[in-house]
Order: sequence, then structure tokens, then C-alpha cells
Amino acid sequence: MALAEATSRLPTRDVLHAALLGNSIAILGVAYVLAAEITIIQPRYTVYGLLWIFVGLLVLWKVQARPTDERTRRRALATAGVYFVALAVVGGVVVTAMRPGAGEFEVRLATLAPGWGPAPIVSTPWAALVLMPARIVGYLALAYLVYATVIDAAGAAVSGVVGLFSCVSCSWPVIASLLSGVLGGGSAVAAAAFDFSYDISTVVFLLTVALLYWRPVVGGRLGRLTSEK
Repeated sequence: MALAEATSRLPTRDVLHAALLGNSIAILGVAYVLAAEITIIQPRYTVYGLLWIFVGLLVLWKVQARPTDERTRRRALATAGVYFVALAVVGGVVVTAMRPGAGEFEVRLATLAPGWGPAPIVSTPWAALVLMPARIVGYLALAYLVYATVIDAAGAAVSGVVGLFSCVSCSWPVIASLLSGVLGGGSAVAAAAFDFSYDISTVVFLLTVALLYWRPVVGGRLGRLTSEK
């Protein structure tokens, strides 16, 4: 009876934790907008940025990888590390200069929309780091899910490949450029690709998190969802 009662209380506690996390992120977002005197032109971009942070933090907080041997842990860490670097490079966190040595050493803060900003930008003559909170938290969450997936079952890593498409916010404009060259710069298809790049990237990010968590391809749920990590 006690076990049944504890089990029935778990979803309520998780919902409470999620609500507290969401409220905290929203309050910080409002405080940032007021402090930086930002004008929100496209509200949905703000929603997307805060949603990336909310889902990413929820994953890092609630998902716990299964205990395993040191060799498997190192292999999982290596896989997750490569995965994160790939997402960072293709997703615009790491930006290489057009010409090696053409850039300058500089550190500045970009006041982007909440979630995407405030974004510290570290520039060097060879590359730059654009540390948008939504991207960093989101990619760390995806990398951790890949880490837990590799530990959980080798076959489950298949769904991790889908995560590469979470960088569509960077790759979709490239596709749009190709469409512009083929269909003409005024193409409605090309314009739509640019207009909805963040919409698409957010949908794919959420889909990737769901696939890596539930792993419908191989059956079963990834790791353990616990009230305390």
C-alpha cells in the first residue's frame, strides 16, 4: 500500500518540479528583457529559446544513466563528446572565420531574444564561440541523452543519429540558399525556409529528445526518470 501511494505521488511531484523550473525560467526571461531593454518583435522566437532551455534543463535534471563499468562509461563519454562537438560546429556554436587569421581577439555580449541571449561571443583570428544559452543547454541535454543511450543499450544508439538534425536551424538556411540558386532568389520556398528555420529546429529538437528518451525504435525507455538525480 505504501509503495502504491508513493508511486501515485511521483507524477504530481514531477509536475510540480517542472512548473517551478518553468516559472523560474520565465521570470529570468522577463528580468532579462527589462534589464537589457529588449523589444520583442517575434514572440515565438522567445518562446522557442526558453523552451529549449526548459526541456534541456529538465533532461539534465531528471534523466539518470544506469550504473555501468568504466570501459562502457568511457566509450559513452567519447561518443557523447563527439556528438556535442558535431552539434556545436554544425549548429553555429563554433563559427570558423572565412579566412584563417582574418578575425580578431574579442569578447562581447550579444543581447539576443531571451533564451538565445544573453550570448557571450568569444572571437579569435581563427574561429568564434557563440554561446547562446538555448543552444548550449539543448546540445548538452542531447549529448547526455546519447551518453545514457549508449550505456543503456548499444542498439538504442540508432535513435541518436536523429539528433544530428537538431542543427537544422543552421543547415536549413544553407538548403534555402541552394533553393534560391535553383529556383531564384525570390522563390517562396526559399523565403519560407529562412522564415521558419527556428520553428523547424525547435520541432526537431523536441522530437530528438523524445526519441532518445523513449527509444521507440528498440522499445523501452531510456535510463531512469527520477525525482532526484
